[in-house]
Amino acid sequence: MIEVTGQINTVTRTVGEKALESGTARTATISRVYDTGVDDLWNAVTDPERISRWFLPVSGDLRLGGRFQLEGNASGTIERCDPPKGFAATWEYGGQTTWIEVRLTPEADGRTRFELEHTALVDPSQNQFGPGVVGIGWDMGLLGLTIHVESGEDARAKLGDAWAMSEEGREFARQAGEGWYAADVAAGADEATARTAADFTIAMYTGEQ
Repeated sequence: MIEVTGQINTVTRTVGEKALESGTARTATISRVYDTGVDDLWNAVTDPERISRWFLPVSGDLRLGGRFQLEGNASGTIERCDPPKGFAATWEYGGQTTWIEVRLTPEADGRTRFELEHTALVDPSQNQFGPGVVGIGWDMGLLGLTIHVESGEDARAKLGDAWAMSEEGREFARQAGEGWYAADVAAGADEATARTAADFTIAMYTGEQ
């Protein structure tokens, strides 16, 4: 059993904007501190065998310039790799290209902060979704990473589709969605617009749409 509220509250979520050559983009950034050193966390997020134990099976060439494919999910190209500080890659899914950047920062107490920024160009046709459309998925990913780092277990055995549609899994998605709603409003979004988008996105994840 997962202590949902406790897990949700260990995560920091922020929303922002940045200017790209191709236009204005929105960012959704999620971070959490893990009770392990930076080298171990780097290995957990870059070694294919370990990635498959907390996220998804991955194939391809996980080196600078290499292509990767997550089973049933995104593919992309690794555009920057700076071990053990972080990496950046394209995130290609559903005919769209967005970008992710992972940053690992050692803390003074020997733990390590994991931070992931997901950047997407502003698309008016996607206005019904808030930042939680990617953020809730990353919340679930960080939960898997937490289970793996803390126990060494295969988190995917606990967090499969059946869990996602269980009451516990749906409650996790709801609370994560509320966290992204709060981050959206804190970044200056209109509260009513952000509320509508958050409700739509939460319903998509919980199967209540």
